[in-house]
Amino acid sequence: MLYRYIKGPVGPPVTPLHSARPKIAFKFKKSLPPILITLGSILIANVAWPIISHELVTAPSIRRDPILSPLQSNTAIQTIGASSAVEQNETAPQVLGETIDYTNAQNWFPTATFSNQANNYDVPIYKISIPKIDIEDAKVIIGGSDLNQGLIHFPGTSQPGQLGSPVIFGHSTLRQFYSPGLDNPNRYNSIFSKIMTLKVDDPIFIDYDGVRYTYLVKEKVEVKPEDVFILQQRLNNRELKLITCTPEGTYMRRGVIVAQLADVY
Repeated sequence: MLYRYIKGPVGPPVTPLHSARPKIAFKFKKSLPPILITLGSILIANVAWPIISHELVTAPSIRRDPILSPLQSNTAIQTIGASSAVEQNETAPQVLGETIDYTNAQNWFPTATFSNQANNYDVPIYKISIPKIDIEDAKVIIGGSDLNQGLIHFPGTSQPGQLGSPVIFGHSTLRQFYSPGLDNPNRYNSIFSKIMTLKVDDPIFIDYDGVRYTYLVKEKVEVKPEDVFILQQRLNNRELKLITCTPEGTYMRRGVIVAQLADVY
């Protein structure tokens, strides 16, 4: 009897490498869209959630009509100049594509009279510190308008410690980018991002011309850019007003912290 032997492969059959690669590539391409959609959703949520939470939770309790409170007839008020464009602006047509530079403090309240002059002030620059939100020795410029260079003291408002209220403007952005440290050269791009989180009686320190003034937070409000009444000077009180854009990361409205002078030393 004759036998015939045929040599065959040892072990399981081996899939050629060139046929395995297309399968891996196909699986990767199939999983890529869900991954990108998930990452995009996370990014959108991070941007949108602060705005949504502000509109639903914070804003309803702090929005203010153009009357701060009932005033007695003998209350002394000095109004920062506002042009008659308030009425005209309501009916003026919007210019599509118009770009507004919000790094310029003059554009925050378009109908208010803004002067770059620092006359009638003892010093051109002073410092503000807010420990609760990690702001230390932030520069406040009198007679300037560039919010990238520092906080801006609205011209024509009181000096710290005097009757009336110094009004200080500062940038805000999304809290994820908040970085007010002294070692950050771009600190003023986000310096006031968290001022609307301040609580009643949180301290604010101002160092002006060798004197430290301590203010305590009393209230926070939100107004529209045309509501220049918020810049009024109540000459029967010693207050401080800090203003930034709200909701954070937008320029829709103006958030205002109102503080009361508590101590001088």
